[in-house]
Amino acid sequence: MPGQEIAQPNPPADPSQLSDTILEYGIQLKTADYLSKDELQSVQLFRRAADYIAAAMIFLNDNVLLETSLTHDHIKPRLLGHWGTCPGLIMVYAHLNRIIRKTGLDALYVVGPGHGAPAILSCLWLEDSLSTFLPEYTRDQTGLKKLVARFSAPGGFPSHINAETPGAIHEGGELGYALSVSFGAVMDNPDLIVTCVIGDGEAETGPTATAWHGFKYIDPAESGAVLPILHVNGFKISERTIFGVMDNKEIIALFTGYGYQVRIVEDLGNIDNDLAASMEWAISEIRNIQKAARGGNPIVKPRWPVLILRTPKGLSGPRVVHGEFVEGSFHSHQVPLPLAKTSDEELGQLQSWLESYKPKDLFSDSGAPVKEILKIVPENPEKKLGQREESYKAYKPLLTPDWRPYCADRGNQESCMRAVGKFLKEVVKENPHTFRIFSPDELVSNKLDAVLEDTGRNFQWDIASRGKGGRVIEILSEHTCQGMLQGYTLTGRTGLFPSYEAFLGIVHTMMVQYSKFSKMASETSWRQPCGSLNYLETSTWTRQEHNGFSHQNPSFIGAVLNLKPKFARVYLPPDANCFLSTISHCLRAKNYINLMVGSKQPTPVWLSPKEADHHCIAGASVWKFASVDDGVNPDVVLVGIGVEVTFEVIAAAALLRKITPELRIRVVNVTDLMILSDSGSHPHSLSRDAFDTLFTKDKPIHFNYHGYPIELRGLLFGRPGWERITIEGYNEEGTTTSPFDMMLCNHTSRFDVAIAAIRGGALHNPKVAVSAHEHESYIKHLAQKERTYIYANGKDHDDIFDTPSFNGI
Repeated sequence: MPGQEIAQPNPPADPSQLSDTILEYGIQLKTADYLSKDELQSVQLFRRAADYIAAAMIFLNDNVLLETSLTHDHIKPRLLGHWGTCPGLIMVYAHLNRIIRKTGLDALYVVGPGHGAPAILSCLWLEDSLSTFLPEYTRDQTGLKKLVARFSAPGGFPSHINAETPGAIHEGGELGYALSVSFGAVMDNPDLIVTCVIGDGEAETGPTATAWHGFKYIDPAESGAVLPILHVNGFKISERTIFGVMDNKEIIALFTGYGYQVRIVEDLGNIDNDLAASMEWAISEIRNIQKAARGGNPIVKPRWPVLILRTPKGLSGPRVVHGEFVEGSFHSHQVPLPLAKTSDEELGQLQSWLESYKPKDLFSDSGAPVKEILKIVPENPEKKLGQREESYKAYKPLLTPDWRPYCADRGNQESCMRAVGKFLKEVVKENPHTFRIFSPDELVSNKLDAVLEDTGRNFQWDIASRGKGGRVIEILSEHTCQGMLQGYTLTGRTGLFPSYEAFLGIVHTMMVQYSKFSKMASETSWRQPCGSLNYLETSTWTRQEHNGFSHQNPSFIGAVLNLKPKFARVYLPPDANCFLSTISHCLRAKNYINLMVGSKQPTPVWLSPKEADHHCIAGASVWKFASVDDGVNPDVVLVGIGVEVTFEVIAAAALLRKITPELRIRVVNVTDLMILSDSGSHPHSLSRDAFDTLFTKDKPIHFNYHGYPIELRGLLFGRPGWERITIEGYNEEGTTTSPFDMMLCNHTSRFDVAIAAIRGGALHNPKVAVSAHEHESYIKHLAQKERTYIYANGKDHDDIFDTPSFNGI
């Protein structure tokens, strides 16, 4: 473009090699006359109109176009909203619109700053995307009044972007994840550019700090790109930001070290030309990197662009209120005129503020935006930021191979994870562009490495290990894995997040926030289902005795159990065959949070493929081979939930046959945890009749559970006969010890199960009762002998985990 001068696309990586001019100002562009007169006018009018609407949404419930002077009656009874970030978000939206209309760019807009909904909703109304999905928000005075009056009011839009906001794939209520979500969204979307605005307050979070490295996992030959825009307005809710007090040299040195090309956008007197030139330069750099990669000559360590947008917080709002600066300070963060409902002075300032936008020049008599504003709005509806199909109807069903060929023979030993790894290898092969694994640095440790036989790790920054088309993103940041998984899932694909059990809790709140997004999405009329969020939890506490207490933590189960029942699924398959059936189901399911918990160590395969399939469909079943008389007419019911704790139940049943053969035992395994919840409380919950059929109406039930006992108590609460239930599980006891000592420490060993069985059976079987004390004392003696051996020899007995022998297995 005339007058444009672009620096070299790949300056030296070492900031000390950069010129003083580059260090002072970043990549330089001559931008004084970048936009034509008409373009500049349209951009500025769009910004004025959107700023006006955003401000009106925070304050007004009537008189939305200032047809008369404001009165206190025109002001909402509760002033809720966040003004400070809105002008910057609107500025970026306006310029994206201009570029999309001009070039046909395929783009999504991800907003990181929290509570920026007024900005985005005002732009969506102007481009007429709101009425596409929500017909009542017409692009006229009636629709505008509804938008303004309903914002942050009961039944209306919340103050942060959520699933009710067209075009949104990220909820900004909890800060830190926008950038990683954006990188996930562009994977396997080669034509898509996601412009992601990161607030300078948000940029202080750990998840954002790591997510800056996300481009190092993007293969420009197969994926799109993220254009990060760090919006430095200087303040968060009541304090300066770290980035706000960094000068340009510091910021450029930091982001150059990350591997970016940096462009500072800060010319307030010419901000629209500055930003327009900068965004087009950034997109040009992205296209150059992609063209090289797709032409077979990829740039080694390509330096992707990043924009640093410096504007005052609350730009164009009130300058001074009650003698304190508002624009350019933290006072603009939320409601700049908080007493407008009752104070004549603040009401007058609000009138002056809103009139400064000259609404009569922005809207026609009918309330529609004037045509000059619409000149930068994309003409093709599918190109509009609020109507991109990637954001609401892009789901591509996963092709899952038959899981049965990967099963082990009944009676053998097999690692659940090794079997799953072989299955996932075929999933990757059949879904080369719609499936990815997002893993912390644990894939091989978790014995899923069969996947790597057919794919690689998609790490781009190191030329020696660059993975072309690799389906595995392995980065030692659970937050980044989670964010990428969310972006990938919400834009129509399917992902898997395998992790050590103890460290999934790091993304607890991210998972919860995503589930809230899913809940609201399911309640909209226009968002179509997307794939489930799939967690594979292994390296569990039962076999983390070598790593110690810090690695023993199954609390993520409870986090999922607390979700809305419609979306929560927790599976604890007892063996490799059951796990294969479960993961095949979860990868095909839609809209759920699926948590699958299993072992990476070899354990017995209890069920044939056919039996495993029936068992997983039912969610639980009586294991006749381990029960007395196939479980008919038992004295006590023993229930295993989890791989190793189920093994201990089986071992206890075998032990009891020798010690007290008169005790009649029914062994039950539960693989779908949600069936236990009280009838009707979860879609999978057993009816009361089915619960009684499985667990009996009146016999004692002892649960040996992988997670915290309190979780099971919560699930079972409301079931009749509560007093007959006993539960053992992880009791926050552990250290660096032996596997079996972990069972002893947490009262989940075969000896603890056997004692519970004798105590329960004695209540109904006199033959058991007469010898109960003697047998219980003997079993305690066996437990103590085992512990003594462990501490004397530093290991378990060699045969402690041999498969118990029953007739028929």
